[in-house]
Amino acid sequence: MSRFHPIDGRPLPAPTFVARHDALARARRAAEVQRSYRRTSFAERAELMRRTAALLRERRDPIAGTMADEMGKPISAGRSEVDKCALCFEFYADEAEGYLAPRVIESDAERSYVAYQPLGIILAIMPWNFPLWQVVRFGAPALMAGNGFVLKHAPNVPGCAAAILGALADAGLPEGLAADVMVDVPDVEALIDDDAIAAVTLTGSTRAGRAVASLAGRALKPCVLELGGSDPYVVLADADVTRAAEIAVRARMVNSGQTCVAAKRLIAVDEVHDAFLAEVTRCMKEAVMGDPHDAATTLGPMARHDLRDELHRQVTASVAAGARRVCGGEPPDQPGAWYPPTVLSDVAPGMPAYEEELFGPVAAVLRAKDTDDALRIAADTPYGLGAAVFTRNLDEAERIAREELEAGCCFANDMVRSDPRLPFGGIKASGFGRELSAEGIRAFCNAKTVYVAR
Repeated sequence: MSRFHPIDGRPLPAPTFVARHDALARARRAAEVQRSYRRTSFAERAELMRRTAALLRERRDPIAGTMADEMGKPISAGRSEVDKCALCFEFYADEAEGYLAPRVIESDAERSYVAYQPLGIILAIMPWNFPLWQVVRFGAPALMAGNGFVLKHAPNVPGCAAAILGALADAGLPEGLAADVMVDVPDVEALIDDDAIAAVTLTGSTRAGRAVASLAGRALKPCVLELGGSDPYVVLADADVTRAAEIAVRARMVNSGQTCVAAKRLIAVDEVHDAFLAEVTRCMKEAVMGDPHDAATTLGPMARHDLRDELHRQVTASVAAGARRVCGGEPPDQPGAWYPPTVLSDVAPGMPAYEEELFGPVAAVLRAKDTDDALRIAADTPYGLGAAVFTRNLDEAERIAREELEAGCCFANDMVRSDPRLPFGGIKASGFGRELSAEGIRAFCNAKTVYVAR
């Protein structure tokens, strides 16, 4: 992993990792605290969530500045991320008790129902790209359910990890219930194996997900995995091409293109392909690349130099295999992990731009013969996180989203995104399990059958 600042390329110090025995001690302390915390009322937990939300809003600008400095997120996007986290805390403060209310089931018993109870301490292995939201997305429902967690965050965002844990602590979360365990990768196995850990959640690469799922399975512990994606956006012949392009580019460029659920393969049927490609290119060229601390910037640097270099390798290899570079595709000659907005056309099977996840500001535009061909191309991926379809026929749009697109989150005429009210997660190589909504809070609960005989 590169140790250079994403904005100006200056050398960065090596991360400071917690020793394995200290991490295990923190996990065990969290388990002790959780045994009493689980007996608090929903009202007490909800008040804690609301105080945390208020503190995040008060600290929005400095937290967004930390994101910009540590991983290059444009300051305006960082502010929006903090606001979304505050809303998520408030959402679960309002909804958790209803989501976890006993579910009565008629049987031959006097009473029979499902009761939802917390599992314990969740080991959370989180990435750098949404350094606050990824933590809150699992953390708010976990805490409202009566769980605690230990956070193994990405080593390049220690300030962001401290910001969210600090807000929780200052809001009154019991000391030790949410613990920082910034360990090196080899020590993750010891944490998963330890009896203090009840379950695991990971957001990251498919490779990391396979490794964590294997360890969790061996330890017989449940896990939720939100992994990579190669999300198709299908544009049909009757679509509003300009609107579809604008939405697709916005979805492609979220977080400078560094998000699992970004639009990555833009598939247009033959009748509208050329017009769509022209509109996509126009929109991509409008991105303002610059200092992420500047409010006018919409495209910051990539988070790490090695990630920028890997993206450029994928672009170069795709062009060598026959893709056409419509714009961008050459890193600027300046310090930092910069990559320009890039459009590739004539993308075909066998190219990295077709087969692999492009984690950066690169849009791959593909041509399909017709609707059936477009849906075939959309399904031709090992991933299944998000997908979208664009057409003026709303009945057909809904049918395709519901029945044809193969992903966990399928949108019609809009960009795929997470929302606390809706379940979020993928299938196939994009992982399993769900976050957010009722499914997210129940993911780390024991769905206990209670049967009372007559």
